Amino acid sequence: MGDVALSSQQSEVLERIENSSDHVFITGRAGTGKTTLLQAFVENTAKVVAVSAPTGVAALAVGGQTIHSLLRLPLGIIGSRELGFIPKESLAVLAHLDALVIDEVSMVSADVLDALDRRLRQAKRRRNTAFGGVQLVMFGDPYQLAPVMSRADWAVLNESRRRAKPSLPPYRSPWFFDADVWINTEMTIHELQTIHRQADSEFRAVLNALREGRMEAEMGRMLNEHGMREPDDPELITLATTNQTVTRINKAAIEGLPGKAKIAHADIKGDFGSTAAFPADKELVLKPGAKVMFLRNDTQGTDGPRFVNGTLGTVVKITDSVLVDVEGESILVEPVTWEKVSHRYSEFTKLQTLEKVGEFTQFPLRLAWAVTIHKAQGKTLDAAVIDLGSRAFAPGQTYVAFSRLTSLEGLYLKRPLTPADIIVDEHVVRFMNEDRVSNRLI
Repeated sequence: MGDVALSSQQSEVLERIENSSDHVFITGRAGTGKTTLLQAFVENTAKVVAVSAPTGVAALAVGGQTIHSLLRLPLGIIGSRELGFIPKESLAVLAHLDALVIDEVSMVSADVLDALDRRLRQAKRRRNTAFGGVQLVMFGDPYQLAPVMSRADWAVLNESRRRAKPSLPPYRSPWFFDADVWINTEMTIHELQTIHRQADSEFRAVLNALREGRMEAEMGRMLNEHGMREPDDPELITLATTNQTVTRINKAAIEGLPGKAKIAHADIKGDFGSTAAFPADKELVLKPGAKVMFLRNDTQGTDGPRFVNGTLGTVVKITDSVLVDVEGESILVEPVTWEKVSHRYSEFTKLQTLEKVGEFTQFPLRLAWAVTIHKAQGKTLDAAVIDLGSRAFAPGQTYVAFSRLTSLEGLYLKRPLTPADIIVDEHVVRFMNEDRVSNRLI
């Protein structure tokens, strides 16, 4: 299973996915190894698999395509409208799939999952079978990431649905689990239990309560007592709610360093999409002394990785490469290339392959006096200052911030945590509780 040892539960889930055609949703708290399991499945399966995610950045992280690109779905609110033309090359890819992996499925809206279902039925020519008989393998945590849909979009979605099919009720929520195909199809849900990020049982219990919106007053007091103190390192990374706050902190910090800044310009080739899909800054501004975060795992270390995605360091010297100090070790960092891929099926070889359609080359670094909570998703930090601003404003935002930390000792708060900062979507609570009651979670 590669170089990563799976837990007994991960191994059991992997065996079930591989040896059945069941549609599965793998969920779990932050740090339970969802991504590790996804990679183990994709790397070892005997099935013909395509990998996808709802956003360009998420798709890059798992070596796949966006859902809209892979399935040639129309942009915007899909609702019940026609899906439009699909090129025969794309149709061939879908027609030969055994399984489709979706990472960060919690960001997929109900109408997109229904559109995905319709497209796969069309491609497989099995219009009466959910997903055309393709096995869906979904990963994500609804307590962390939600579908992005405004009130106006929500109104448009249900109005288009009403006009197209008056007999259908409105979607209950924008979430994937309220899609028609989800409700009408047998789904197996696995909730990974073993947390690998935090060793302290008390902190794990508090994080779980924070995730589910069950925080008791005593827990809140404990977090505030630990967090309301000045860090020993005045330049400790800040996790903030908005890009505006992050930009202000990083800009002030790098301008306060002596010397002239050097700018590393990304080399972009082929079709790499919009700025929102870039895995790193198009223009990376650096000076010696700059605090940085690594954006990729190290693949060059001879005795194991010298850094991982989320490792923090300080720039020492900048030439054609960047010398970064990480806890006393000097690491020479070269530009790396992220590849945007597209799934292809060859009628000649009868094999499905990944074809490179774009490249983005840049140093795998980001300024890290501050980073948004959203950009910190998936990262592990020993210590951080959490700045929730005037208030947390998105479901799961506070949980994501706190769960980046490995222990309570590394928690520092810009201001005290309040009950208003703990936002949990009522539909997520309903979904998770209903499925626990029906014993669909293991």
